[in-house]
Amino acid sequence: MIKTNEIAPSEEKTNYNTFEKIKHIDENGCEYWLARELQAALDYKKWQKFINVIENAKAACEQSKFIVNDHFTQMGKMVDIGSKTSRSIVDYKLSRYACYLIVQNADPKKEVVALGQTYFAIQTRKQELMEAEYETLTEDEKRLYQRNLTRKGNYRLNKTAKEAGVKNFDKFHNAGYKGLYNGETADDIAKRKGLRYREDILDNMGSDELIANLFRISQTEQKLKKERIKTETDANETHFKMGKDIRRFIIDQGGMTPEKMPKPERSLKELEKQNKLTCNDKK
Repeated sequence: MIKTNEIAPSEEKTNYNTFEKIKHIDENGCEYWLARELQAALDYKKWQKFINVIENAKAACEQSKFIVNDHFTQMGKMVDIGSKTSRSIVDYKLSRYACYLIVQNADPKKEVVALGQTYFAIQTRKQELMEAEYETLTEDEKRLYQRNLTRKGNYRLNKTAKEAGVKNFDKFHNAGYKGLYNGETADDIAKRKGLRYREDILDNMGSDELIANLFRISQTEQKLKKERIKTETDANETHFKMGKDIRRFIIDQGGMTPEKMPKPERSLKELEKQNKLTCNDKK
């Protein structure tokens, strides 16, 4: 079982609302934050003042013997300035550690900065524990862990999809599967895996296949929110394109596409049932 530090519910909720909602996930499944969004979250009105905080954080990163560019990646961004014109501005793609250093160097008089210091300290520690302990898990334990994440992710995605106008959720989810699985629907995947009627396909995936689907789920949720999609047609198209983009990335990286990943010998339902029987036998 993966353990993390416990956080008081009120504290976790406050931090989550402030910083978790501006978190992004890149094509490698890694978390990152954008400096311009963090600037707003930390209540800095002027970029010039915030860039000074970033420079101090970069200096702290270098003093800690880390490669600065690995945590502070400078990037350009086009913004609209009216009259159908736009201009380029500087932004940074920040790692969790970079954000931690930034809040440590930010104005301590700001209440939100104190919240940020708590949030990034806790999240950094939680991630260290998770990564170290995750590698010690068996494949079946990794499956159970990733399945729990996809279950939670689908719950959030369904909520966001509903707000985007989705009514036919089978069609919506099949759009994502079609993009990721080269045209296969959930039924097609189930048939290929040789599953019984209404047997859950996610319960019959290995950890790597679950991770690919979790990436599809989380990225689609973010895109629906960011683009403020409000029609079912657009939501379905967004889900399909996201699945297709992730599939293309897997192929470009020389990875194995999801439909070629082996089906586990036992479903997670069978594993959970066996675990319950084992626990009962020990009582």
